[in-house]
Amino acid sequence: MQEQNGHPPRISARDLFLAFTGITLASFGGALFWSRRAIVERHRWLSEHEFVEILALAQLLPGANGVNLAVLIGYRFDGVRGAFSALAGFLTLPFAVIMTLGFLHRRFGEMPIVHAALTGMSAVAVGLLIAMASRMVVVLQRRWLPWVFVTLTFVGVGVLRWPFLAVVGVLAPFAIYASWRGRT
Repeated sequence: MQEQNGHPPRISARDLFLAFTGITLASFGGALFWSRRAIVERHRWLSEHEFVEILALAQLLPGANGVNLAVLIGYRFDGVRGAFSALAGFLTLPFAVIMTLGFLHRRFGEMPIVHAALTGMSAVAVGLLIAMASRMVVVLQRRWLPWVFVTLTFVGVGVLRWPFLAVVGVLAPFAIYASWRGRT
């Protein structure tokens, strides 16, 4: 249901609430992988390229990436009402689940089987993150320059542990300029 005749598809606040509720209830290991799968593959509300553009903006804004993504996508399809609906879907039921799990972890968290389960889940979370990154790579242009920015960002934030905002603040203007120049 991607854009037709220059207009985004009509998606109701109810659709957004239900979609983001489903995303967060399935989001073991992080919401971004499941958001892409639901929004791009299942519902076809956005193309891969549109999703990556909105995700890039969501990651640059302060706050949780998943929350930012829900608000941006909700706003895109149904304005302020859509943003609040997507946000409510993203937060309401997961809040209840997290409170319940927090209570159970507090009561049973010292048990060895719980530690083993959490260790196993962290490996799955890393796998989901790698799977999502591999899917997002397909929208990068087949030129070497975007890969330079990917590598510099990874090295700066992931390896050298420089502050995220400093790395993005320095690299983003150059990346935006390079992308703009590549289109003109």
